[in-house]
Amino acid sequence: MSRSETIILVPARMAASRLPGKPLADIHGEAMIVHVWRRAIEADLGRVVVATDDAGIAGAVRGAGGEAVITRADHVNGTSRIFEALAIADPDGKVEVIVNLQGDLPTIRPETVRAALLPLADPAVDIATIATEIVREEEKTASSVVKMVGTSVGERLFRALYFTRATAPTGEGPLYHHIGLYAYRRAALARYVGLPPSPLEQREKLEQLRALENGMRIDVALVDAVPLGVDTPADLERARTMLAG
Repeated sequence: MSRSETIILVPARMAASRLPGKPLADIHGEAMIVHVWRRAIEADLGRVVVATDDAGIAGAVRGAGGEAVITRADHVNGTSRIFEALAIADPDGKVEVIVNLQGDLPTIRPETVRAALLPLADPAVDIATIATEIVREEEKTASSVVKMVGTSVGERLFRALYFTRATAPTGEGPLYHHIGLYAYRRAALARYVGLPPSPLEQREKLEQLRALENGMRIDVALVDAVPLGVDTPADLERARTMLAG
């Protein structure tokens, strides 16, 4: 896809139980959401827009020279928020691919963002995402680490069969940690947000299962490492250290 046909949307909201107000948390003189916006710009995929229900977040992004749109406050998840933002930012429907980049990944590498688009080279793929091989033994059994179960369709590319918090698949072989960064075809995003929550989605608390349960194809590109997600004060200090200088 060309840059004009691709948009990166960054959902951000103030409500966070473990780190209240985290999009505006200071990292070396700039709000965390501004750092995420910069990483998205560095990926050089196309237009970058922050989607938020908070005027302070929008103001921080705009003050840094970025673009932000104000969305409703009642969205149940970031996917719903970016769908509304897409209608605001691209009312003429020119964008064909939408990248959903979480607003709490200030240290993400540009190449990691770009990797999410690789599976869309296959026109049969509806949604693309990324994963990395699990190397720490404790993460193989941790329910907080979502595992991707898939079948190989190319070098470092998989077709996702399932996502789970359990340790899967069983037997010898690698396990893969799913990273919640998605690239949607526009029609796939529209279809997804129009679907009701599915049984396995509700059971596993994993919204991507809604797509699989409704016959949508999700393919996965492997990347080298899990980006740091900032959820706690300790995570914030790690991000500050990583971005120092």
